[in-house]
Amino acid sequence: MNGAEALARTLVAAQIEVCFANPGTSEMHFVSALDRVPGLRCVLGLAETVVAGCADGYGRMAGQPAATLLHCGPGLANGLANFHNARRAFTPIVSIVGDHATYHRPHDAPLTADTEGLARTVSHPVRYR
Repeated sequence: MNGAEALARTLVAAQIEVCFANPGTSEMHFVSALDRVPGLRCVLGLAETVVAGCADGYGRMAGQPAATLLHCGPGLANGLANFHNARRAFTPIVSIVGDHATYHRPHDAPLTADTEGLARTVSHPVRYR
């Protein structure tokens, strides 16, 4: 088992059944885990705004949290409007946002962003590792 599979299994243990995803290359291990771990369905979306809106709508209608998977800081930024709506409605969502490998950070990689800062504007607890 790798970290991606452990995360997917943790979502299942928390009774999260669906992950709305618009992944990029840095999230491929997690996408693979979504396919392997029973009890967690991955729904691909064509844009981050759609993914965030789907998670909000699912949470409101099903009465249980959904997960989202987004590609790096700009992916999170694209979903902010619907994450704002979800926060205002107290919709439970667990968002997973990819990031560059740590060895890319000193070089200001193209998708570098203050992911934690962006997430704090639309979240209650934020965990950045």
